Amino acid sequence: MVGRIPVIDVKPVLATGPTEGALPVKAVVGEPFPVSATVFREGHDRLGAEVVLVDPEGNRRPPVRMRPLTPTDRHTVDRHEAWVVADGEGPWSFEVHAWSDPVATWQHAAGIKVRAGIDVELMFAEGALLLERVLKDPTLKDGLKKDKDAQRELKAAVKAARDAGRPAEARLAQLESPELRAVLASYPLRDLLTVEGPFPVFVDRPRALFGSWYEFFPRSEGGFAGSAKRLPAIAAMGFDVVYLPPIHPIGEVNRKGPNNTVAPEGEPIPEDWDGSPWAIGSRHGGHDAIHPDLGTIDDFDAFVAEARSLDLEVALDLALQAAPDHPWVEAHPEWFTTRADGSIAYAENPPKKYQDIYPVNFDAHPYDHPDSLATEVLRVVRHWMDHGVRIFRVDNPHTKPVAFWQWLLAKVRETDPDVLFLAEAFTKPPMMQTLGAVGFHQSYTYFTWRTAKVDVEDYLEEVSQESAHRMRPNFFVNTPDILHEFLQYGGPAAFRIRAVLAATSSPTWGVYSGYELGEHVAVRPGSEEYLDSEKYQVRRRAWAAATAPGTVGADLTSYITRLNAIRREHPALQQLRNLTVHATDSDHVLCFSKTATPGGVDGPDDRVVVVINLDPHQPQETMVHLDLAALGLAPGSSYAVHDELSGETWTWSEHNYVRLEPAQPAHILTVKERP
Repeated sequence: MVGRIPVIDVKPVLATGPTEGALPVKAVVGEPFPVSATVFREGHDRLGAEVVLVDPEGNRRPPVRMRPLTPTDRHTVDRHEAWVVADGEGPWSFEVHAWSDPVATWQHAAGIKVRAGIDVELMFAEGALLLERVLKDPTLKDGLKKDKDAQRELKAAVKAARDAGRPAEARLAQLESPELRAVLASYPLRDLLTVEGPFPVFVDRPRALFGSWYEFFPRSEGGFAGSAKRLPAIAAMGFDVVYLPPIHPIGEVNRKGPNNTVAPEGEPIPEDWDGSPWAIGSRHGGHDAIHPDLGTIDDFDAFVAEARSLDLEVALDLALQAAPDHPWVEAHPEWFTTRADGSIAYAENPPKKYQDIYPVNFDAHPYDHPDSLATEVLRVVRHWMDHGVRIFRVDNPHTKPVAFWQWLLAKVRETDPDVLFLAEAFTKPPMMQTLGAVGFHQSYTYFTWRTAKVDVEDYLEEVSQESAHRMRPNFFVNTPDILHEFLQYGGPAAFRIRAVLAATSSPTWGVYSGYELGEHVAVRPGSEEYLDSEKYQVRRRAWAAATAPGTVGADLTSYITRLNAIRREHPALQQLRNLTVHATDSDHVLCFSKTATPGGVDGPDDRVVVVINLDPHQPQETMVHLDLAALGLAPGSSYAVHDELSGETWTWSEHNYVRLEPAQPAHILTVKERP
C-alpha cells in the first residue's frame, strides 16, 4: 500500500521474482553507496526524506538526509538521493523515511508573503509556533538537549518572529539565515512520517571490493616449495591476492598434451604429457587432494603461511568437473550425465571436444541430501577453508545451476561470511548479473574485449553505475585462456595501457603470470590461446634474466609496481561507484575521474583524474574537458594536478591540452585546489 507520503522506485533493490528485496544488495565496510527514491506528495507543501541504516544487531543509525536531484528526464522528476556508509560486516538493511516538512513549507510561504506585505504578522506568528514545536518535539528532544548552539539559534529565531518592533525585513532575514536552515535540516519536524523498507544489504570485508590479484601455476615454479620462493617478488609488486589454478591430481585417462594436443586414437598417452589442471582427479585423489608433484598438504599449509606473512591472501580454484578417472566417477555415477550407449558424456563445445573432462550433474538429489553432489562440494570447500583458503575463484559457474550456487554461498556465509567467491563467468549478461545477485562477491567481466574508447566508456559506466549493487567487477588484463589481439600486436605499450586502465578504473584487477614479461605470442593467428600454454604443460620462467635491468620485463614490472602503490595511496581508486567519464576530442584518448567522497557535503577528500592514450602505436594529443562539478570544484576554477606516474605538476582548468606517447600512455593526476 502506498504511504501517506509516497515513496516509490527505491534503489538499490534486488528483485528476483514477485517479492521485492528478496536478495541483499552489495556493499563493503567503509564504502559509500547511493540510495535513491522517487518521493512526492499532493499539493505544494514541502517534504523531506532521509535514509536510515539498520545494523546487524537491529540498531538504527543516525539518518542521512536525502537531497533532491536536478531533473534531467521524466525518470528523475522528484528523485531524491543520499550516500550512506556501513561501518561493520554482516546483514544490514536500510529504510527510506519521508515526511511533510511544515517548517520548510512555512519558510517558502513567508519569503513570498512577507516581502509582498501580505499577512505579515500572521506569518511570523505561525513561524514562531513551528519553531517552538521543534524545541519541544519529543523525537528531537534528546539531540537538542546536547546541542546548545542549536537551542540558542532556535530560541533567537522564535524571539525574532515575535518581535513586532523590529523591521519585518530584518526578522525575515534571521528566519531565513543559513545558520537556522542548518539547524532545521538537522532537527526537522517530521509530520505524516512514512517509512519504506527494510531493504537488505550485505556488507562484506573490504577485500570483496578492493584488491590486486596475481595468478600463477605452482607446477611451473617447482611445486609449493618453489612457489613460496616466488611470493616475495609478487608481494613486492604490490599484489594482495595470489590465485592458484587447480592444485589437485590430474586425470591420466585422455590426458591432453602441449598446446591442447590429443594422442592418436589407440595410442598410449606419452608419459611426459603434463595434462590440464582442470581435468581433476585420478588414482591419487580428487578435489580434496593435492597433485603429488606439488607436494603434500603440509607443504600447502606452509605456502599459505608464507603468503600470509607477506600480507598476501591465497585464492584457490574451485572447478566443479572431473577427469574420467576421478574417484567420484566410480563412487557416484549419478553425479554425471549418461549417454544412450551407457557412456558418461564428456565436455564439448562443438566442434571442440574435451575428452579429459566430465561435466557434473547436480540434479540427482536435493542439495541438502547427504549423498548429493552439492553436499560433497560444500565439504570440499570447507576442507580448503580449514587449510587457510578464504577466497575461491570459481571456474565456469554459469554451467552449473544458479540455485546450487545460491545454496552453497548461503551455507558458507552462515558460518564464514569472510569467505569470498569470484565468478569466472564469461557468458550472457543475465547469467553474470544473477550470479552476482545470489551471492558471488566478484565477477570476471568483458573487460579484456573492451579496447575501443566508446566501448570502454560505456562499460565503465555500466559496471560502476548500473550494476555495482549486484556485481563487482574484477578486471583481469589477461588469463590463461585470453590473450587478446591488443596484447599480441600492441607491443609493450599495449601492456602498459591495459594495466593502467584496469588498475585505475576498477578497485579489483588482476594479471596472469607472464604479463609483466610482455608474453604475447599466440598458438596461431586469430587465436586467443597462448603458445605453449600453461594450461597443458609446465613452463619454467627464468625470472631473474627476464626482469634484468633494461628488459621489457623490468620496465613492465616497475610499471605494475607503481600502479599498485598508487592504488594503495588513493582511497578514490579503491571504490567502484564513484567513477565519472569526461569528454575528450580524440577517439583514442579516454578520461575519467574518481573521488573518495562521492556526494560529500564538503567536497571530496581525494580526487584522481586518469587520462589514457588507448593507441599503442601512435602518440595522441587532444583537449580534455572536465566536469568540474563532478570533481567538487567551482565553475571556472583552476587547480593543481600532480602526475603520480611522472612526478610533474601542472595548472589545469576546465579545458586542458594533453599529449601522450605510447611509451608513457597515461596521466594519473591527483587534483588539489589552489589556496
